[in-house]
Amino acid sequence: MAPLTCRKASSVILVSSLPPLSRICSLNPPHIRRLCEGTRGASGEVCETFHKFHLRGPATQNYGSLAVTTAFAMAVTTTELELPDTLARTQTGLQHAEPIGDILGEKLVLNMGPSHPATHGVLRLILEMDGEMITKATPDIGYLHRGDEKIAENMHYNQFIPYTDRLDYLAPIANNVAYALAVEKLMGWTLPPRGQAIRVICCEIARISSHLLGVGCLGMDCGAMTVFLYTFTEREKIYNLVELLSGARFTTSYTRVGGQTRDLPDGFIDLLKKFLAELPAVIDETDNLLSRNRIFVDRTKDVGTISKEDAIGYALSGPNLRGSGIDHDLRKKHPYLGYEQYDFDVPIGSVGDSYDRYFVRMEEMRQSVRILHQVLDTLPGGPINVTDAKNFPPPKTTVLTKMEELIHHFIIHTEGVDAPAGEVYFGHENPKGELGFYINSKGGGTPHRLKIRSPSFVNLSILPKILPGHMMSDVVAILGSLDFVMGECDR
Repeated sequence: MAPLTCRKASSVILVSSLPPLSRICSLNPPHIRRLCEGTRGASGEVCETFHKFHLRGPATQNYGSLAVTTAFAMAVTTTELELPDTLARTQTGLQHAEPIGDILGEKLVLNMGPSHPATHGVLRLILEMDGEMITKATPDIGYLHRGDEKIAENMHYNQFIPYTDRLDYLAPIANNVAYALAVEKLMGWTLPPRGQAIRVICCEIARISSHLLGVGCLGMDCGAMTVFLYTFTEREKIYNLVELLSGARFTTSYTRVGGQTRDLPDGFIDLLKKFLAELPAVIDETDNLLSRNRIFVDRTKDVGTISKEDAIGYALSGPNLRGSGIDHDLRKKHPYLGYEQYDFDVPIGSVGDSYDRYFVRMEEMRQSVRILHQVLDTLPGGPINVTDAKNFPPPKTTVLTKMEELIHHFIIHTEGVDAPAGEVYFGHENPKGELGFYINSKGGGTPHRLKIRSPSFVNLSILPKILPGHMMSDVVAILGSLDFVMGECDR
């Protein structure tokens, strides 16, 4: 087996995802064991691979409702599909649970979630407590699993775009862009300059929107309700811009494979400039309210510290990785959409605690404002979509007036784009981290296999490492600083 291909960032190596699934199924057990030992953060990804290809073994390492096999057998030829209810799952878990080792009976196993306001969604944490101190933490995920990846394998490429809205639903328009870029990489397409600039606008306003809510929720989790009201007010202004651009406030479905649904509407640029002129004052006000607030500092400083080694070992990405001092941003390391044309800085932390992760998001909002000003100042004219007479629909004006264009439009929207055979992976710097799409195509309008690398899924894998040793009240601040979305985690 060839060695794993890792992406280099400065002087460190980031293992951001597993090899393509089409190759994993052919590995023998020793090679798979070596794959598991390569990175601690791959446990959840490895587990999904085992389930997909029906690999089994006697020993497992739990990642909540998922189980990571550590001893292996040959792949089975039959598939058993079992959907146990909650009681059956609990009984099975108790049978295979590790002994607590509590002779005096002082420890308590406590469920936090999945219906808990501080878990930011349907995340369940199984906490083993010794008084107020956490001695063991196990995340139990999957309560929002919808089978997005299998859904994608049964529909045309463009038909899956509305499902990407439901991944990180706090930045849906950025998900649209990431998925479209992955399919366009498979097609060999590059957008015209104006189309790329519009997508940069979409990504950066999505980043600001996501970080505004992330910082606001972290402040509210730590007792600062006022900050949440300030940041949510600014998010409403972003929703007004998104509604003007796409026609929807929340589930945008704005991009298409090869372009966008429409160009920037009249008045959009003026409203965006007005928003960018007002936002820095709100960011500074939030900074003043939180950064030197005694309660907020005490609840976040030196809490949930992630070292550089652990951040790399658990394959973290986005602000959670940069908060630990790793200078890695896909917009800089592997530029796309013309990001190399724009001047911006990548903020990094020095300690890796919850306070550093908060500061990284605050500064990223300022840098996004800086990028957006440059995009608006240099916004080119021209077309916004690729020119491909065979695979891209003709303009709507000609569809409604000419028979040939109507037939062409009908064929593309019923059969899908004619993608070539092959496999591609595209990683996109989303607000939560690296959102990646792996596509395995055998040709035609639908993918043979599609795998989503969701940053929230990978980032949550570090919870069993950092939660033990903290108090119960610290869990709220740590979860808020990781800023995850369960819709993206569970898919």
